[in-house]
Amino acid sequence: MINIALQGAEFFAYHGFYPEEQKIGCRFLVDIAVGFEPVTDLKDGLHNTVDYEKVYAITCEEMKIPSKLIETVGQAITNQILLKYPFVKTIEVTIKKLNPPLTGRVAQSSVTINYPPTT
Repeated sequence: MINIALQGAEFFAYHGFYPEEQKIGCRFLVDIAVGFEPVTDLKDGLHNTVDYEKVYAITCEEMKIPSKLIETVGQAITNQILLKYPFVKTIEVTIKKLNPPLTGRVAQSSVTINYPPTT
């Protein structure tokens, strides 16, 4: 099994349940890990692997779409990775909302989406 990962990809986006969150925006960190079995020999090229540059581009596009729940964003990222790379075996997407608007100081809230779902 080969694993590729992006850690700490930073975005400013407009996700949040409350309307003001979708107006003022917030900083987010995204971690993604993708596991796969190479279909053939990699031969030092991107043809038979998961290109983390494309995974980052998928993440950028999904982070641009405002959502009430970061769970929705994480699932959308997972779905797009699966569409692009149907041979992957595992995906873990963690989205961290920095300084969420709560009544006390909280460094971050987060959600993790796993594929396949763990039971």
